[in-house]
This record gives sequence, structure tokens and C-alpha cells, in this order.
Amino acid sequence: MGSVRKASAWLGLVEDNDDRYYDDEYTEEAGSGEAWVTDPRVRVASEAAEEQGRRIATVTPDGFRDARGIGELFREGVPVIVNLTAMEPGDAKRVVDFAAGLTFGLRGSIERVATRVFLLTPADTQIVSGEAAGRAPGGFFNQS
Repeated sequence: MGSVRKASAWLGLVEDNDDRYYDDEYTEEAGSGEAWVTDPRVRVASEAAEEQGRRIATVTPDGFRDARGIGELFREGVPVIVNLTAMEPGDAKRVVDFAAGLTFGLRGSIERVATRVFLLTPADTQIVSGEAAGRAPGGFFNQS
């Protein structure tokens, strides 16, 4: 089914007669590719994103020994989100100290995203704030 036909079916302009999503044979065909296997603590985007330089890694370390993986990703120029919520406070402090030294040494930046979650960005990465430019000071629900 083409993208125009899919959009038309979604809008209700034409009848959706694409039954392959409900067919058992379709699920077997779709599952014929390679299985996605990775360390659950480190997730990196696909090869296509890697070729375009659009990768972000998410790391949830168990202990300080996982800091090396964070450093290797960051040295490759990959922004890293480090989630320390599952760690002991002492080890989490050591990882934050390591990350701060890493970002300083490679001229990157470190930013706290949430409680015990940090974003490490290389020097050539720009962080865009979620604040809307020109937004009314009263906020979204200001009706005056």
C-alpha cells in the first residue's frame, strides 16, 4: 500500500483493505531479518544513523566499571545520556566525576537532565532548549 493510500485510509477517505497486518504469514516474513541483540545497558542507533552522524547513546551503568563504555562512546563523538538511578550514591558520584573530567578533557559539556540523569555532549554538538522563542510569560494556559 502506497503512502498516499495509507494517508487516505487513515483519514477515512478510502477503504482500508490492507489485511497483511492481521495475517500470520506477514509476521513470519517480517521476522526473517537479524535479531537485534545488544547490551541492555548501552543502546546506540542503527547503522544508517551512524553513517549520517546522528547517534545518541543511552547508558544505565550498574557500577563504576561501566564508566569505560561511557568514555569510549563519548570519544567517538556520540552524545551520551547517563542514567544513574539504579546505582549506589557513592558509585554514582564517581561516575559523575569521571564524566565531568571526560567532558572537560574533550571540550564537551555535561548537563543534568533529571535527578541522577545526565547528558554528555561533544564539542561539536549543539543543545537546543525546549523553551519556545517568543512564548508569552504567562505560560501555555494564559488566556488573557
